[in-house]
Amino acid sequence: MGHGLRGARISTTLTFILAGIFSGTMAVRMPALTEKLELSEGQLGLALLALGIGSLASMQAARPLMRRLGGRGILAMAGPSCAGSLALVGAAPSYPLLLVATSVFGITFGLLDVAMNAQGAAVEAGYGRPLLSGMHAGWCFGAIVSGVLGFAAIRLGLTFTPHLVTVGLAGVPAALALIPAFLADPPAPEEDAGARRGLPRVVYLLGVVVFAAFTVEGMVADWNGLYLRDILDAPEWLAALGYPLFVTGMLIGRLAGDRLRARYGARAHLTASGVATVAAFTVVVTAPAAGVVLPVLLLAGLGIAPVIPFALSLAGSADPAQSGPAIAQTATIGYAGLLLGPVIIGFLADATSLRVAMAFGLVLGVVIAVTSRFLPGDRPGSAVPSLTREESTAQR
Repeated sequence: MGHGLRGARISTTLTFILAGIFSGTMAVRMPALTEKLELSEGQLGLALLALGIGSLASMQAARPLMRRLGGRGILAMAGPSCAGSLALVGAAPSYPLLLVATSVFGITFGLLDVAMNAQGAAVEAGYGRPLLSGMHAGWCFGAIVSGVLGFAAIRLGLTFTPHLVTVGLAGVPAALALIPAFLADPPAPEEDAGARRGLPRVVYLLGVVVFAAFTVEGMVADWNGLYLRDILDAPEWLAALGYPLFVTGMLIGRLAGDRLRARYGARAHLTASGVATVAAFTVVVTAPAAGVVLPVLLLAGLGIAPVIPFALSLAGSADPAQSGPAIAQTATIGYAGLLLGPVIIGFLADATSLRVAMAFGLVLGVVIAVTSRFLPGDRPGSAVPSLTREESTAQR
């Protein structure tokens, strides 16, 4: 375990932090964006849809790109480009240009997401022990940092454009500085003249798990504030605490996730996460007051925290020769949850009530728990296959 592997671990974790800052900065200044361009809710929704479709398309394209360019090559391109496109979103002077900018941001963020997870899986394999959950904790930390910076920017009177342009332009050299420490991709395995080998079936099963987890995260991000304010009559300032508490729970859960996986195995932990999600949303939809729901949102974050990093890690190790494409495929299936989740909840809320719609979280928890039981078992203490000495040397 040389300096190169440690450096790659640090750089990958910092990349997750940058990604959290980029996405969090967008989220925290949404009200300022609507004021700047005088957007309706429908126009804002279309801009966010453009972002999501861009991410989904680039994640799907990442599968062949990973084979051609490798994870390190995509990271070298996507990190600085994502930062630059955030600045473009901030500088967009009109709605049509905003749609273009959010699409570009979505495309670059999708590539960054897949590539940094592939790099994290490679580092994890090099160490021979679970590490990806801790790297995902970096994303949570970055999201929290973006919230603090956003609060400070608002207090200082910094408007949408200078805020996003500043963060984006500062992110370009930061992303560039991380590139040299990333692990190089191992040599591509020789293939027969016939058709390219398909991905293992478990990759698609893991995609279902990630889809459910992403949908839960999207539900809480987009709807918890309205639920607390409109259904439980919480004041605006109290309702605003819901998502930060949820993300804080995710941060704690992901920091502890690697140790728990090494001790109990990924499959058992994923099943427990599904059960915890069911329990949390049972309280959320039956609680009489916001004071009951808020601490449960922290616990919900703890419960759902390890699902995505564990599932992506398992996808990457399902076929080490196709680690990058497998992660890209799993992430693509999962990311659809962020697109469809808000639509499903909105439809259910219109047809019934928001309280009933939030009960969809119970269904998602059941999906995670049940699907996890069909995943291959992993032995505690050896959940991640380590690289051979030759492979580890080749990647440094």
